Amino acid sequence: MKDSKTAEQAHNKRPERVVASEDALALIAELRTQYGEILFCHNGGEDAVPLCYEAHDFHVGDCDLLGIVGGAPFYMHKAQYATTKHAQLILGIAKGNGSAFSLEYGTGVHFVFELRLFSEAEIAALGADSPQPA
Repeated sequence: MKDSKTAEQAHNKRPERVVASEDALALIAELRTQYGEILFCHNGGEDAVPLCYEAHDFHVGDCDLLGIVGGAPFYMHKAQYATTKHAQLILGIAKGNGSAFSLEYGTGVHFVFELRLFSEAEIAALGADSPQPA
């Protein structure tokens, strides 16, 4: 009986909209140690990378807060969110310097992300915030 209740709770748990790999979390921790409060913002299209800023140096405009990752808020422009709300954003890192505007520039790596489509159960758990079927 206990196992079925645990399975039901896991099934109904609201999924995170943004998560991070262990490597990304380690880099976030390093950046927070170096810069203090930071945030992420993703404004662009599919090829754009998420950018990391010192929180006091960046004004968040017309964005949605997707979640908190590694203690840092992650924002996405509303127009971009409309096209990706059916998926979980998985923050990772890749080799190369990336954007000179992002705090990790010069470390030899940059932030990237993948999208993982939500299952029907996850969409149901998201409730009113879930994407509507076409």
